Amino acid sequence: MATSMDYGAFMEKFILQPSSSPQDLPLNGLTFAVKDISAYVLYQANGITKGTIGDLPALASLFDVDGYVTGFGNPDWARTHSAAMSTAPAVLAVLRGGATCVGKTVMDEMAYSINGENKHYGTPTNPCAPDRVPGGSSSGSAVAVGAMLADFSLGTDTGGSVRVPASYCGIFGFRPSHGVVSTSGVIPMAQSFDTVGWFARDPVILNRVGQVMLQLPDVSPVRPTQIIIAEDCFKLLSIPSDRLTRVLVNAVDKIFGGNIVNYSNIGDCITNGVPSLKYFMRKEAANQEYQVESLAALSNAMRLLQRFEFKNNHGQWVSTVKPDLGPGISERDFGILAVPTVPGPPPKLHTEPTALETFRFRAFSLLSIAGVSGFCQVSIPLGMYDNLPVAVSLLAKHGSDGFLLNVVETLSGTLKEQLEIA
Repeated sequence: MATSMDYGAFMEKFILQPSSSPQDLPLNGLTFAVKDISAYVLYQANGITKGTIGDLPALASLFDVDGYVTGFGNPDWARTHSAAMSTAPAVLAVLRGGATCVGKTVMDEMAYSINGENKHYGTPTNPCAPDRVPGGSSSGSAVAVGAMLADFSLGTDTGGSVRVPASYCGIFGFRPSHGVVSTSGVIPMAQSFDTVGWFARDPVILNRVGQVMLQLPDVSPVRPTQIIIAEDCFKLLSIPSDRLTRVLVNAVDKIFGGNIVNYSNIGDCITNGVPSLKYFMRKEAANQEYQVESLAALSNAMRLLQRFEFKNNHGQWVSTVKPDLGPGISERDFGILAVPTVPGPPPKLHTEPTALETFRFRAFSLLSIAGVSGFCQVSIPLGMYDNLPVAVSLLAKHGSDGFLLNVVETLSGTLKEQLEIA
């Protein structure tokens, strides 16, 4: 059970480390935590839960297997499901890269929220703003990194479950292109959108984890050809948009030159490029100041499909078990789209759901861009505004994950300089 010492981030702590000498491995010396949605196998020895990556394929013949149930954020799920018999490939990848796993983390029930509050296991404490939600559903994974309890962590992102808590906790969060990282061994929420992402405080570590997770070759960084500031998206912010765009544009100008910065309304591009979205337009939501109509339609389409797939995946279990649930461009184009990660700072803890609806509506309008397109996206912390964390996101086309990670690492030092000036 979680304690105040770990900010409520962990469901359970254990040690799982590589069996071979990790000195020459890319993640040597780094620790990580895993969201309670991935399968892994451990064993008990001398009262301490531990294991090594070399043991995993033959655990059954070597030890009394203590297979762990993936809890999915709900005790009734843990009670009605069997222990894992294999370890998720994403977890194996970073273990084989030399990192040491230090535990599994709290998540929103059944991954169906972006708040990070869990009535069964407690709400992890946001290390940036203790009176605010940490963001979900990968809440514990984000808090573990933000509170410096692990160097990086693994989470999942279907509708925003890495990007949102990264923004709220003031750390980096990466959602990869859809389908490029295996989701095998991860409980599905909505397969058309499910991804395995990761968090880090340091963009260098974020990139190193990406090289391992994405199995990328060691290549020289590519200079972006354009960075598009989505002006209509930044109008959804509850804080002055210039607080984010000025820092980003100045950093890009210093590193790559201001000539690659362009401004556009992404909503117009979507309206012109995806005419079928008209069927998802809501008449009652038209012309409201807090939304971009085409993005609202995109979000509506995404959430309808998510709900359909979630019901197909888990509807029978919910109706049978009746679990206790809480309330709750071209081939050679290296362009980047800049949007706010979320429309403002993290909401306060225990905010009434009805009061969150407008915020949530705007948030999913922004989050749906990568969700529906399959693009990769990284949330970048840009310091504090009124003592609350704020962030900006960069998106790149599907399969451009390594390019985007390299750009973020290249920009990071100058972004820090511009934040100090601002």
